[in-house]
Amino acid sequence: MLDLLIYGGTVVDGSGKPGFKANLGVKDGRIVKIGDFEEEAAETLDATGLVVSPGFIDIHTHYDAQVFWDPTLSPSSCHGVTTVLAGNCGFSIAPLSGRAEDSNYLAAMLSRVEGMPLESLKAGVPWDWTSFAEYLGKLDGKVMINMGFLVGHSALRRAIMGSRAVGEQASKDEIAQMQSLLRTSLAAGGLGFSSTQSTSHLDADGNPVPSRYATDEELMGLCAVVREFEGTYLEFLPGISGFFDEETLNRMTTMSVTANRVLNWNLLMPNSANPASYHSQLSAGDHARERGGRVLALAAPKPPVAVITLESGAGFEVYPGWGEVFAKPLAERKALLADPAVRRRLNDSIHAPDAGPFRAMGDWSRWLIVETFLPEHKALNGMTVGAYASQIHKAPLDALLDLGLAENLKTRFTPAVGGDDRESWRMRGEAWQDPRALIGGSDAGAHLDMLDTFAFSSQVLQLGVRERGLLDLETAVHLMTALPAQTFGLRDRGLLESGYCADIVVFDPKTIGCGPVYGRADLPAGAERLYADPIGVHNVIVNGKQVMRNAESTGQFPGTVFRSGRDTFTVLP
Repeated sequence: MLDLLIYGGTVVDGSGKPGFKANLGVKDGRIVKIGDFEEEAAETLDATGLVVSPGFIDIHTHYDAQVFWDPTLSPSSCHGVTTVLAGNCGFSIAPLSGRAEDSNYLAAMLSRVEGMPLESLKAGVPWDWTSFAEYLGKLDGKVMINMGFLVGHSALRRAIMGSRAVGEQASKDEIAQMQSLLRTSLAAGGLGFSSTQSTSHLDADGNPVPSRYATDEELMGLCAVVREFEGTYLEFLPGISGFFDEETLNRMTTMSVTANRVLNWNLLMPNSANPASYHSQLSAGDHARERGGRVLALAAPKPPVAVITLESGAGFEVYPGWGEVFAKPLAERKALLADPAVRRRLNDSIHAPDAGPFRAMGDWSRWLIVETFLPEHKALNGMTVGAYASQIHKAPLDALLDLGLAENLKTRFTPAVGGDDRESWRMRGEAWQDPRALIGGSDAGAHLDMLDTFAFSSQVLQLGVRERGLLDLETAVHLMTALPAQTFGLRDRGLLESGYCADIVVFDPKTIGCGPVYGRADLPAGAERLYADPIGVHNVIVNGKQVMRNAESTGQFPGTVFRSGRDTFTVLP
């Protein structure tokens, strides 16, 4: 007798081959039968008119903290994601030193750099482990979907160097200690090593995060440790300039070659306004391949809709010349933003020839006023800054800043990031299928008040497949299931095949998509996050257990917390 029988559906098995009508049987968490058969089962699902596919795999998330207060890992689980990989960008929350000041630093850093409310991190995360093994052990048996974690560079640096992790280079002895700690963490089940050199990554004090002070000697020393462990990989953020210089290309290639592992980097955002940048970034894959490494871009699922405020500063602070203003306390920041001379300087800096991809952000008239908070401003919601500026006879930047100042910097805006035109979408579909890239970069679990890309699987199937026809359904499913599983060595995942783990999603291909984005105040300490419900996702099954039914939790938590080697195998470059 089967535990679960799914009958009447079209099986899209993740391999990329055409879908086919078949029943699917599950026993003891594994797929045991696919085809035309009948058998009794403890539970049956009628999938007539629906697609039955492997669960989607999200390879770039930041659920390291949220898992403690939301083990369903919503909204990813609602959108058919059955496996998430976290600990990216060097921002794991294990290992810890055991010193309160180090845990407090990491919490404040996460709040600043990944947009997680500090009050939620303090109220919702216990921070009572030191080793990576202890951290993973706290999650075993308590998660709804499968999770794997990289070991973050900034966490390693802070654990070994304390406050010196910011502002100083590591000594040879400290590098050796970091290597030892990484070795212990990978032996405990860490899936690999992550780091960042991105200038957008600043800690709570406005300083570069710890990993940005690392020398290449330190970076390669840590990559060398990864080589020692089965089923590991690398993740890296090289920067946000838009173009990769020789130093960046060599660094990522050398990391991959030193570890003898695949490296993925975040984030490729195709934009027809800057095709040279797109090709420059993809060329990192060619540079690595020619030298014995493998470097893969994560190609964004859609143009991000970034909701930003002058209060948090996230987004604004990375604009050229703006960081020093947003590093100031709120009272001082308000005074600076009200100063006409400061405004001229900020406007000039973002329009300077060396501002690179940020110059597009400086078309203030195309910015959108998303949400206002004073009654007299409610009519502005949904209006462009340009239209508002015309009404009040001000320059667009003055209108934007004056509105924000009137509302204590809380007004929510969306910048005109571009990339939503037909040619940009064509480039995006091309990138998804390029052997030098993977669909990724959802950032689920992070930027909770800012980004809407957490629903990447529904967005790709809605926008990329059904509405724009950039790729067929079978290819899209393959790119979000079997391909990431094969790239990162996830054992028995990513395919609907006899003997594989029964991670399955049942959805309606005619309606699958992402509902409207809205605010939801369900974080610890009453903080709010952006959220979007799925459309057309009927059933989500993890390790043979149904965990979501029409976006409602069944209360089961069968997810596996991955350990490298046990749940993963080595994929060589």
